[in-house]
Amino acid sequence: MSFPSALFRFLSKAFLDEHQQDRCATLRFADAGHGFDVFGLSPDWVQGMFALFQPIYQHYFRVQSHGIENIPSSGAAILAANHSGMLPIDGTMIYCDVLHNSQPARIPRPVTDHFVPSLPLISTLYARCGTVGGSRGNVHALLSRGELILIFPEGVPGIAKPFRERYQLRPFRVGVVEMAIRHRVPIIPVAVIGAEEQFPLRMQLPLQLFGAPFLPVSPIPFPLPVRYHIHYGAPISLYEGTSASDADSPQLVQQGAAQVQRAVQALIEHGLRTRKGLFT
Repeated sequence: MSFPSALFRFLSKAFLDEHQQDRCATLRFADAGHGFDVFGLSPDWVQGMFALFQPIYQHYFRVQSHGIENIPSSGAAILAANHSGMLPIDGTMIYCDVLHNSQPARIPRPVTDHFVPSLPLISTLYARCGTVGGSRGNVHALLSRGELILIFPEGVPGIAKPFRERYQLRPFRVGVVEMAIRHRVPIIPVAVIGAEEQFPLRMQLPLQLFGAPFLPVSPIPFPLPVRYHIHYGAPISLYEGTSASDADSPQLVQQGAAQVQRAVQALIEHGLRTRKGLFT
């Protein structure tokens, strides 16, 4: 056993209670024969990082989960969420929430922008925890073997919008719909409430390090302890009444992307109406 794997096993035993350890023990992954799947996911790393982020999930952002029953217990599906917050903390909290509450426990596979696999050290950490680069081939492979993937259809524009435009979605990319129709899988709309306020002010320096579109800068050194609310909507079966070849129709995928965006926006508006405050 490698040192990182041994360390993460120690962390999972030290920071996860017995129930959480039992849940993690049931996690399934397609072992390629050497303790990782073909994308580099390691269940030891998943458990260890989950243990590290569990206090942040439970006690700092105090995440409240709504509608987790809309995530299927097995089989391929796509989580399509709004994106915000300067740093991918929203994705990390969705990741922890699915691990914490799905029945049975499932590992969501976040799909990242093209520059993330080029980041030193971080790219390896992300891969070990289940993240994959956002190519069609990667998404095709994951859906073909029944994985649960997490996509932010707004892309980088979602985290780049100014604070005054918080919770106003940028146009959804059509790739999420194309893959849903081609692979005959449902899309579960997801709304994250709270991430828009965690870094209320920021600047974007035009430094394209490792292919990133900009370098985000905030006047505060760490995110504010806002309360996160994560809402999962009813699955959207865009493939019904279509054939797999309809995924090549520009008009159809544009209409589907707009439908998914409306569903996410409706969840956002519901979440904003029902939350009691930023920190409660």
